[in-house]
Amino acid sequence: MKLSQLQQGQKATIIGFEQLSNDVRKKLMVMGLLPQTPVRLVRRAPMGDPLQVEVRGISLAVRTNIADSIVVEKS
Repeated sequence: MKLSQLQQGQKATIIGFEQLSNDVRKKLMVMGLLPQTPVRLVRRAPMGDPLQVEVRGISLAVRTNIADSIVVEKS
């Protein structure tokens, strides 16, 4: 399942990344989006982009096209 497919308030664990450049992957990891890390979708922006996610107690905004490349497993 993709991070972008979660519903508001749902929790999941990041499994890995698909089709992301190394630069984008590194930026996500620096922000705390690492494999085996719990994540929660807080909400979507009114037009659907970006998504607000919470990782390790920190709130982040992630573009939908990037969230489509983050593979998660629902908790």
